[in-house]
Amino acid sequence: MFTHTSSLRLDEAGRGVAVISSPKAFALISVTTWWFTLLLCPDQRTSQLGTTPNIKQIVLGRCYNYITFVNPSLRYDCEDIWRRFEELVVRKSSCNVTVEDYHQIFYEATQSWPCDRVNNYPGITNFLFWSKTRTLMHSYSAVVRHFWTLEDTLVGYMFNHLIWCGQEEDTAGFNFSFCPEWSACKNHPVYSLWRLASQNFAEMACGNITVLLNGSIVNAFNRKSMFASVELDVLSPNKVDYVNIKVVTNLEGPYIESCCQGSVVDLIQILQSRGFRWTCTDNDHTLMVLQSIQNPKRSSCQTCASHSSI
Repeated sequence: MFTHTSSLRLDEAGRGVAVISSPKAFALISVTTWWFTLLLCPDQRTSQLGTTPNIKQIVLGRCYNYITFVNPSLRYDCEDIWRRFEELVVRKSSCNVTVEDYHQIFYEATQSWPCDRVNNYPGITNFLFWSKTRTLMHSYSAVVRHFWTLEDTLVGYMFNHLIWCGQEEDTAGFNFSFCPEWSACKNHPVYSLWRLASQNFAEMACGNITVLLNGSIVNAFNRKSMFASVELDVLSPNKVDYVNIKVVTNLEGPYIESCCQGSVVDLIQILQSRGFRWTCTDNDHTLMVLQSIQNPKRSSCQTCASHSSI
């Protein structure tokens, strides 16, 4: 594991990464990895061309689950949030829902993060951002429980993995037969919601944050990604103590980008120019263990296991 860092407060940035140490943790990771791999299977994604079936029941169920079990201290009107969402989407064509259209929904589901809470746990990374590492990110946050992701917010929790769009006719309702891809239009209803959700999440970010990037692809730091085009611009160096970059490659390669090579260097330069303190780590041990669990028979996993205390 190789780590690069800016010069200030290294002791704060270096702590907060947990190592898996129990069979229960192994079971949790395995189930989490299998679940998110299933959700992201290409066949599953391409077979759902239109609005997700039973979307109303799913969104309302998740909302009630969130305010009952995930964060019982919150008080939201789930029915009102759904009603505003439905009226907005079904009255717009599939490429005519803007970020601004969702403002009222986010107002109804406002969440805030008390940044002084971070001071009670020095060195712990609270906010987790990612680009092209979704499956690994969810496994990581399930094991290192100090992280808070976009999907842990109310809106992210309710709409995660769902697809939706309306139809040209105002009274036609959701289109369950076909929705365009995100890239097909600027004001895609799914893209607009996640763009605003990402913006709000980054505005809350404080303390130490972590960014997971995929070092096995060209442009791990992609200027068109949600992280680069939305979240990075919103992050405040006055609230964020450290940006901890973790570059993760596939265990068998290819090894294309790292902290010292490729677009990750551009990210570090941007952070420096804006006054952020940062660290950058290649091949974090915990992340490598998580990758090995997905396919333990690979030779690289055997090497990882031989050097592990687990």
